[in-house]
Amino acid sequence: MNESFDQSSGRCAARGFLGKAGSAFVVASLLSQLAVAAGGDAAAGQALQPRIAGDWWQIAGDPDLGELTATNQQPVDFAIWQAADGAWQLWSCIRRTKEAGNTRLFHRWESASLTDSHWKPMGIALRADATFGEKPDGLQAPFVFRDAARFVMFYGGWEDIGSASSTDGKRFERQLNVDGKVTLFGEGSGNTRDPMVIRIGDVWHCYYTAHPQNTGADYCRTSHDLRAWSAPRVVARGGRAGSGSFSAECPFVVELEPGKFYLFRTQRYGKDAQTSVYFSGDPLDFGVDNDEGHFLRTLPVAAPEIIHYKDHRFIAALLPSLKGIQVSQLSWEKLKLPAAPK
Repeated sequence: MNESFDQSSGRCAARGFLGKAGSAFVVASLLSQLAVAAGGDAAAGQALQPRIAGDWWQIAGDPDLGELTATNQQPVDFAIWQAADGAWQLWSCIRRTKEAGNTRLFHRWESASLTDSHWKPMGIALRADATFGEKPDGLQAPFVFRDAARFVMFYGGWEDIGSASSTDGKRFERQLNVDGKVTLFGEGSGNTRDPMVIRIGDVWHCYYTAHPQNTGADYCRTSHDLRAWSAPRVVARGGRAGSGSFSAECPFVVELEPGKFYLFRTQRYGKDAQTSVYFSGDPLDFGVDNDEGHFLRTLPVAAPEIIHYKDHRFIAALLPSLKGIQVSQLSWEKLKLPAAPK
């Protein structure tokens, strides 16, 4: 991520007159009102509501970067995963360091347990290299996932999305194209960033953000091999989250049940952090310029990553101070629906 910045209720007094058709109408109306009260208007009975379900614990703080440390540096967009030996890994983009240019690099932490506080700092993990097509000091938003036995990292190189891979989940090597660059794809507007990858069926989906004409949007490209990618498609833009340059940051998509997809999309960092959550049966459409039927609610977090581990789900996000990263449990809850009138 770059720097960023009721509906009234109805009433029916003539229940006896309505009959079965009228009763069905009343129930549908009540379901709609409940959905709005819960924070959104997605189709009642289809979507679940995400809720932060416990206290936060801090897993990372403001790291010591040696001679590159700056007092106003900030750990921002990050990735969390389990390495081949079971150790938990955290890589974060640290911005506003003393690196020249775009001031950004990756730092790494490690822990034996996801639920431990204050993971062990492991030092600088990666710095930008213009030789491979990355802009000077422009590394952004790592994301790591498994592809069979290998670990794959997608990240922003300031202008484009690049990739690296690892066999142990700790030491990554850049994956180069035929031109000797890490570049997989990018948008013409530049500063293509915040990649997140999920496999849906047998197709990989990479979600990311860019802001052409200062209009923030979430995009998706698809691939069967993680090397050749489709043309981009805008999957979320505008709506209640707005359409400013930073209105569609850090997209993260979860397939909670088969065919039911949730998009987390950040608008603000810091003490007033905000992430909007959307629902869709189509992973390529969470509402473009109209989020009616998709918007669920907002959460007071920035740059969230959802972690599924041992039948439990967790949410990781930035500290409000932007001086570290924290984790909490996440629950998914059904709307409490009224019984149909007899």
